[in-house]
Amino acid sequence: MNFISKNNVVAAAVCSACLFSLTQTQAGEPDPKYGIHDRSRPVPVQVDPGYPGTQDKTGKAPQGAVVLFDGTNLDQWVAMDGKKTKWIVKDGAMECVPGSGYIRTKDSFGDCQLHVEWAAPAKVEGDDQGRGNSGVFLGGDRYEVQVLDTYNNKTYADGFASAIYGQYPPMVNPIHKPGEWNTYDIIYIAPRFDGDKLVSKAHISVIFNGVVVQWDRELTGPTGHHERPAYAPHDVRQPIAFQDHGNPVRFRNVWIRELNQ
Repeated sequence: MNFISKNNVVAAAVCSACLFSLTQTQAGEPDPKYGIHDRSRPVPVQVDPGYPGTQDKTGKAPQGAVVLFDGTNLDQWVAMDGKKTKWIVKDGAMECVPGSGYIRTKDSFGDCQLHVEWAAPAKVEGDDQGRGNSGVFLGGDRYEVQVLDTYNNKTYADGFASAIYGQYPPMVNPIHKPGEWNTYDIIYIAPRFDGDKLVSKAHISVIFNGVVVQWDRELTGPTGHHERPAYAPHDVRQPIAFQDHGNPVRFRNVWIRELNQ
C-alpha cells in the first residue's frame, strides 16, 4: 500500500468515526425499539464509497451524495444575488475571478458532510492573509472555514487554513505546497432556533488532508473579521458559499451528504 492510499484509508476511517460520533450525539441514545444485536433492526445500505482525489486525478463522490461540482460546469452555482456567477471553469476546476464576488449554491442544505478539494495559486504572491485566500461558508454566508495558503506563510492563528475563522485555530497545519490540491471534509450541524430564541449552537468538525484539525467545535455565532456577532434566527437549510478574497483559488470535486435524512 503506497503513501497516498494509506492516507486515503485513514481519511475515510476518521471521517466515518466523526459521522458516527455526531450521529450518536444527535440521536441521544440507541433506538429503544430494538434490543442489543437485534437482527430485526434495519441494516445500513451498502454504497460505493467513491475515493478522494490525488494530485494527479480528481476524486469520485460516494454513492448518494449530491455532486455540487464535477469539473464540467457551474450549473448549480450562482452569485450571491442569484445572478449568473463570473467565476470560471478551467482544467476541470472552478476558479475564483478576483473581484467577481462570492459564489453560492442554488440549493440549500442543513446538517451535512461537505467535501471540498481546493488549491491555492502555484505562483506565490503576497503574504499573510493576502496569499491564496478564500473561504468555505456554511449557513449561507455565516459560518466560515478558512481557505488560505499557509504553507510557510505566517498569519494569525484563527485565520490559518481550516480555521473556523476568528474563533478556532486548527490543531495542526497539514497543508500541501502552493498549487497542490488540499482536501476538506467538513461536518456541519446547523444551529436551531425556536422563534427568536437560540435552542442549540452550530457545531463544525474539519478533516484536512486526512487529519482531524477541528473536532465538534461549538461556534459562538457567525464568524467575522475582528468581530464575533451574536446568533440571529435563520432557517436550518441555507446555501453553501465560496469566498472571493481577491485570489484565483481553485476548487474541484465538491459534494455534499445531508445527515439525519
